[in-house]
Amino acid sequence: MSDNHHRALVLPRHRHLKWKAFDVLEATLMVLCGVCIFMFTLAVFCDVVTRVIGTPWVWLQQVTTAFFAWGVFVGMAAATRRNDHFYLTEITKRMTGVPRSVIETANRLIVFAVAFALIWFGWKNAMLDLGSFRMPSLIPLTVYTAIVPAAGVLIALFTIEQLINGWRHGFEGPEDMDNVVVDAPGDAQ
Repeated sequence: MSDNHHRALVLPRHRHLKWKAFDVLEATLMVLCGVCIFMFTLAVFCDVVTRVIGTPWVWLQQVTTAFFAWGVFVGMAAATRRNDHFYLTEITKRMTGVPRSVIETANRLIVFAVAFALIWFGWKNAMLDLGSFRMPSLIPLTVYTAIVPAAGVLIALFTIEQLINGWRHGFEGPEDMDNVVVDAPGDAQ
């Protein structure tokens, strides 16, 4: 992926909380999200068509499940890097200084704890699933569950990135003031 191509997939919002070194990783996660959504949709479409014509491909349900699971957890990791969905942004975007830093740090520590749980329990589950197989394809269940600890590692990495940069540069960004209504001088109420 060239430098210009991956920039189109990296969200510029909250740039002060991101390291350029992880931009390629964010772009890759966004491509993987798109692939998972496309393949999930295609597998469901093919599943419906084959059932309607009377010759169902039972293994398509396994493909659908795999792309759904991977899409969810890859999407969680991408959303963490993009500062979407996991934080109390509506509450904190109007705050500044120490109160904002405290709330933002608490948010990210909670996300970090969840990431640790994904890593720990996801790894245990993936290892247990090595001995279990899906029928009729005999695909190890680990193919489906290995993404859980991997997503946990990525979420933890992106959370650490945001904490360090937030503590160094502040959590406030120019985008936080985009929706703030400021009274013009001379406006009477």
